[in-house]
Amino acid sequence: MRSINWTGEELILLDQTKLPGEEVYIHCTDWRQVGEAIKKLRVRGAPAIGVAAAYGLILAAKEAVAKASEPGAAEKSLFLEYSEELKNTRPTAVNLAWAIDRIVNRIVYQADSISEVISLIEAEATAIELEDVQLNKCMAKAGATLFEGQENIRILTHCNAGALATAGLGTALGVVRELHQNGQLKRVYADETRPLLQGARLTAFELHRDGIPVTLLTDNMAAYAMQQGLIDAVIVGADRITTAGDVANKIGTYGVALAAKAHNIPFYVAAPYSTFDFTLQDGKDIPIEMRGDEEVKHFGGVLTAPPDVDVLNPAFDVTPHELVSAIITEEGVLKAPFTESIERLKQKKGLDGVE
Repeated sequence: MRSINWTGEELILLDQTKLPGEEVYIHCTDWRQVGEAIKKLRVRGAPAIGVAAAYGLILAAKEAVAKASEPGAAEKSLFLEYSEELKNTRPTAVNLAWAIDRIVNRIVYQADSISEVISLIEAEATAIELEDVQLNKCMAKAGATLFEGQENIRILTHCNAGALATAGLGTALGVVRELHQNGQLKRVYADETRPLLQGARLTAFELHRDGIPVTLLTDNMAAYAMQQGLIDAVIVGADRITTAGDVANKIGTYGVALAAKAHNIPFYVAAPYSTFDFTLQDGKDIPIEMRGDEEVKHFGGVLTAPPDVDVLNPAFDVTPHELVSAIITEEGVLKAPFTESIERLKQKKGLDGVE
């Protein structure tokens, strides 16, 4: 199932808020529609929103050319304004800013006018999508090396880090798919992932649809499953990773990592290089998106709490690097000390000048 499809004229997004009940597609002909889809989680997952934003910039470029009073600086100014608005739709997942900055820095800053480079923006957006597909495949192979010689493996995952969250196989679920293909996987345990149920609506949906054995459990059952000896390893995705190896991921991930540590279960993170923020060392500096009260006070559209009660609703938490057993990347598995292995990744990707 493809969650993102660029036709050359419009960006078609699978509305993930409708799953698993309906398969509804959004046809975006305006970059604001793309921004709204990202903000409302109609498209979500760090790599996927990066790809969607990249295609959204094509629509932004076309509008800037159409609305600018004259070619040149006016077009460029409008485009940069639109790209900044698109970048600010969600603050935590670094892939969003990464994809936009990649296009702006490589193409737009060097251009005299936007009208001259729309085709180059489109080519770069396509390259970002195709790169993500390949990164997913490489991560899947790299992650599988952690389980060499093992059989009947039982994996716990949190949130959705699968095909719906990327342009390819998925990050965490890419590794799961590789293990399943190798005949090594026994079962996946998918946390429900409150308050928006991405684990129930998306991960369980993906795996069940693909014929991969999956058991759904609520978030507060994860520690029980570990205590009962049902889990061999945890694999999750990430929305941002610092140079120290601190990991921002969907809210609840930190609790899963703590439980895994208590039960001596390895806790793995799967993410491409674009999810690393080489400007941040400490996880406490990662901006955490705070979302609306209604997501917590309602369940399935039904009010489940006093309407005027106060709500704390962070979309993400940060897992300290001390709780991370390894980070699976397209360049192989990174292990502690993460400051050194992440620095080697940075150098290998030719990002030495990135601060």
